[in-house]
Formats: sequence, structure tokens, C-alpha cells
Amino acid sequence: MTFLLGKDMTGGYGGADILHDCTIGVEKGEIAVVVGPNGAGKSTAMKAVFGMLNLRQGHVEMDGEDITSLSPQDRVKKGMGFVPQTSNVFTSMTVQENLEMGAFIRDDDIVPTMEQVFDLFPILQEKRDQPAGELSGGQRQQVAVGRALMTRPKILMLDEPTAGVSPIVMDELFDRIIEIAKTGIAILMVEQNAKQALNIADKGYVLVQGRNRFTDTGEALLGNPDVRRAFLGG
Repeated sequence: MTFLLGKDMTGGYGGADILHDCTIGVEKGEIAVVVGPNGAGKSTAMKAVFGMLNLRQGHVEMDGEDITSLSPQDRVKKGMGFVPQTSNVFTSMTVQENLEMGAFIRDDDIVPTMEQVFDLFPILQEKRDQPAGELSGGQRQQVAVGRALMTRPKILMLDEPTAGVSPIVMDELFDRIIEIAKTGIAILMVEQNAKQALNIADKGYVLVQGRNRFTDTGEALLGNPDVRRAFLGG
């Protein structure tokens, strides 16, 4: 039994299906990465797992429970954290206020979790009183991930976390993502930087036109000549 599984998902927006019998999933403490060409349905698959897409077929289960009919809000209460690719911080609020917003579903003491976020992302502690809109792209991503962590999720879903950041910042973010997984959180992410992402992935899914083309360990996909030729630039 996979901890989080979107199985045989078919669906889209309006009339046309974007996903065709697509399956993605992740275990606790693991990193699963969804890669593939532009327009492959990677972000759509992630949104389907989070409940932002009506499935015509297939189902989503978490920890053995079918959650296909739950709203995104209810999935958050079950332990899903989702960081969208864009508009993922409140730019006029300070870093600290952004993190506090992340804890809206909690009624216990959030200070220990905030301290963990500051340990993970020291720059956020330094800039805690600055508006998030004044931060660099990489720092904003840290705020967005930190805010999702404030719900104490069992699963963290990241939609292209390194979009538009420099290679150095990308490496740093990936290092932090590895640290988060080590705490036992399941991480499912969509990533344009396929090679680098598969490098840190326990499991990888290569999607093409909303279908699973290859599924294997990150290492095996990196070593697969077909995958390399078609998706990793040789």
C-alpha cells in the first residue's frame, strides 16, 4: 500500500481530458518526482491528487483511505501541504505573517514549528519582519515551502519549486527538500529540471501527454538510455 496514491487518474478541465490513466504516488520519507516535456500534464496530475481537478476515472488514496471526494481544504486537514508554482506568498505580509497564515488550521502552539522552519531556512529568520514581496525568488520559495510546513503536513506537494531560480539556489532548495524528507514527510514534486530532480528522487514518473511513459527509481531513470535520449538531453 502506497502512502499517497493517485491511481489510474483520467480527467481534465471542461470537456477535454489532460490525464489518461495516470498513476503517481509517494511513500513517507521519500521523494517522488514527476518529470516530462512541457504540456505533459505534470502539474495537472499534481492538482488532481490535491483535489483541484474532477476525475472522470480513477481515485486518490492516502494512508489507506479513499479521499477522492474530499475538497482541497479537507485534504489539507488530512495532512497534505501544497505549494503552487506561482502566487504562493502573500507579498504585502511579512515573512513571519506568511508563516502564521500557514498555521490557520491549527489551534495548538505553533512556535516550535516556526522554529523548525527557521532552522531549515535561516534567511527567513533574518528577514522575518520584511514583506515577502521584497525577497528574491529563491527566498520567496522558501517562504512558500515554510508556510506549507506550518500545517505539519504528512505530505508536501511542490509544483516546480525551482522555477526561475539560479542553479545555486536550486541546489540549496533541493538540499532542504532532502532534509524535509528525512523527517518522515512524503514529498511529491513536479520539476522542470529533470536531471537534478531525478538525482535526489527515490522514485520518478516520466509523463508524456498525460500518460505514464516510464516509472522507476530516480537512479534507474537517470541510467535509462531511452529516458536520457528523449527527456534529459542525451
